[in-house]
Amino acid sequence: MVKERMRILIVGGGYVGLYTALRLQRQLKRELSSGDIEIVVVSPDPYMTYQPFLPEAAAGSISPRHVVVPLRRVLNQCKVVIGEATEINHAKRVATLTTLATAEEGSTAEQLSYDELVLAPGSISRTLPVPGLADFGIGFKTVEEAIGLRNHVIEQMDIASSTRDPAIRDAALTFVFVGGGYAGVEALGELEDMARYTARYYHNVKPEDMKWILVEASDRILPEVGEEMGRYTVTELRRRNIDVRLHTRLESCADRVAVLSDGARFPTRTVVWTAGVRPHPILAATDLPLNERGRLKCTPELSVEGVSHAWAAGDAAAVPDITASEPGKETAPNAQHAVRQARTLGDNIVRSLRGQPLEAYAHKYVGSVASLGLHKGVAHVYGRKLKGYPAWFMHRVYHLSRVPTFNRKARVLAEWTLAGLFKREIVSLGSLEHPRAEFELAAGGKAPENPKGSS
Repeated sequence: MVKERMRILIVGGGYVGLYTALRLQRQLKRELSSGDIEIVVVSPDPYMTYQPFLPEAAAGSISPRHVVVPLRRVLNQCKVVIGEATEINHAKRVATLTTLATAEEGSTAEQLSYDELVLAPGSISRTLPVPGLADFGIGFKTVEEAIGLRNHVIEQMDIASSTRDPAIRDAALTFVFVGGGYAGVEALGELEDMARYTARYYHNVKPEDMKWILVEASDRILPEVGEEMGRYTVTELRRRNIDVRLHTRLESCADRVAVLSDGARFPTRTVVWTAGVRPHPILAATDLPLNERGRLKCTPELSVEGVSHAWAAGDAAAVPDITASEPGKETAPNAQHAVRQARTLGDNIVRSLRGQPLEAYAHKYVGSVASLGLHKGVAHVYGRKLKGYPAWFMHRVYHLSRVPTFNRKARVLAEWTLAGLFKREIVSLGSLEHPRAEFELAAGGKAPENPKGSS
């Protein structure tokens, strides 16, 4: 009788998916070598994105290739499937997958059976029904969006430099960011810093010609770093002539005009949406228990509540915070918890397979760091508050220590060192978004409306 190998299915290739698979590779080395266990990682992208470095990638401080970690190289003992899970029937232990070859083959989705399930699909941008947002808004959650935004900002400066129409120039040099969390504040800080530096190479565009606007619906920004550091951040941004508007919402951006709830109207060609995230839609396509926010109900051991052989962590999971003083509190859906949860999750799967007792996840939140541009930042770590250069330096040191693999750490450190010795690159590669445009035109086809840019 031939014994079938046990299959561990990991849905998602982000923080939790990558680190859990890495942990399992190390702990189950013998079983993987003998073929008794198979680990399958399903991810829509062949890489994991280290999102805290996206603002620096957008500003040109780090190469986009060094913000991502190739799954196939790191997870060399796992089977990596580039695709998405569209439905999961845990009662039957079957996942429905679509891959890049599904449409090419004209076939239906693939059915994949499993023994242990790890759900780590992460989250997606939380959008609101704002008129014009789907047509003109730009997200900031992927490396493609970060590089596209960099190209777009420089391209707007090119447009402003070339036009004689004051209305077009004003709209091109107005940049609206919606959302005062990490993504919005760090992206705005880094890009404003980059654009201010870039302006010195334009004969008719000055830093004071540009309008940078941050829109936040609540009464504070960067709540993770505390109220005092949040107020300092507002003061620092306003000192740089950035218009910070609290208690304000984006009502519309139709016809390239940003209309705010306070009555202000800004003709603009740039609206960056970073107003929160929501659970991945795959969670609703499972038979697993969800809480009122659409996240998986989990135990402190990171297993799905009331279900055997199902595990979750990260943004997709509602994990009880057993270190909190108030009952019912959950761990924050951020990278700090996700990386640590993944290690506990991988260990608990191994303990479960070997019949050993599971370990509860416990980690007290140590604080937060945020970059506001080159040599500028805020931090609230272990009760200590830092700002300016010390906070910026701590931000770099912390994230350099957390980015996966020594290879990536060395490359990022080398790029930072070179960036300190040489000038910034100010090139826009917007034509990357339409790489075949020039050839199609030469071959007699119809060129895109804007083949060289991203607008």
